Amino acid sequence: MSTERERTPSPTISEVAEAAGVGRATVARTLGGYGSVSPKTRDRILAVAKELGYRPNSIARSMTTGETRTLGLVLADVGNPFFAGVLRGFSDAARTAGYDVIVLSTDENLQLEEAAIEVLVDKQVDGIALAPAAGRTDPLPHLDIVAKREIPLVLLDRLVDAVDADAVVINNREASREAVASLIDQGHRRIGFVWGPVTTEPAADADDLRRIIDNALWSDGERLLGYLDALERAGIPFDTSLVTHVLKNEPQATRAVLGMLSLSDPPTAIFATETDALTGSLRALRQRGLRCPEDVSLIGFDDSSWASVMTPPMSVVAQPMHQLGALTAECLLARVGGSEAPTATHVLEADFVARESVAPPAS
Repeated sequence: MSTERERTPSPTISEVAEAAGVGRATVARTLGGYGSVSPKTRDRILAVAKELGYRPNSIARSMTTGETRTLGLVLADVGNPFFAGVLRGFSDAARTAGYDVIVLSTDENLQLEEAAIEVLVDKQVDGIALAPAAGRTDPLPHLDIVAKREIPLVLLDRLVDAVDADAVVINNREASREAVASLIDQGHRRIGFVWGPVTTEPAADADDLRRIIDNALWSDGERLLGYLDALERAGIPFDTSLVTHVLKNEPQATRAVLGMLSLSDPPTAIFATETDALTGSLRALRQRGLRCPEDVSLIGFDDSSWASVMTPPMSVVAQPMHQLGALTAECLLARVGGSEAPTATHVLEADFVARESVAPPAS
């Protein structure tokens, strides 16, 4: 006896046409969403199709209409709470418009990004949204095929100079400046900055740091520029030992912050620009037996679900993740629909959420 569940074949267009008492071409136009059909006939066909359990053949439909009703979404890390929130917003907007979404993750690896683009092109998606794993000034030759096939492309979260496309990003520079300024307002002058890029050696000065920024992810570079803006406005000299370059994982962030705390003049506050940088900073404080905020104040980036319930509740820069994803999908769908408007960069504002992890520096 077979253990597989027997499947009832989906009725054909011809069977739906016979049951509805209309021609096959009329049914095809109705169920395919193209051509002209009277409202009364359309309603009868849809009712019959539903009663019979008709399911459209997506391959046949795409051959007829030239559309797959599918969008591709390439994210840097689907396990990151930020990108999970973006994915939810993107999927909600796409589903509302009647589109499915194929999601691929690159783990910040350009080779995986190239492979992801190839998969989506082969799947003949109607449009692609991409969070690039490249620095702002890097070339992205693997996107040439997207342009050649005239597949609409929208960048999200990050910009790349070589890509002329719509983009939806956060005002990272201003959000970072505001967060650091809040620490300065509390009296802090030794403010550590924990961020993502890895360099062979620390920056020698602020100018050297700006060179590093050119090779960093756009969002990372903008957050560092915001840090420098806040220091400059307050007349605080830049100290390269307070800018820690780490890979985006918690163990390396922990080691980096432990080194920062070992300085002869350690920071009295830390601004961590990634979730792993924040948890690594917290672990480093615990290992040193330091309290937050009594000994070291701390601000993170992204309002994770645990940030408001931990002790102390964590001050954070809260990004509009769902809005970022939804607007990206809307921009992409507009291009899929034939919009010929000039390319534009849409900038969303982040909110600084002040909680109890910041206090004046200890005397």
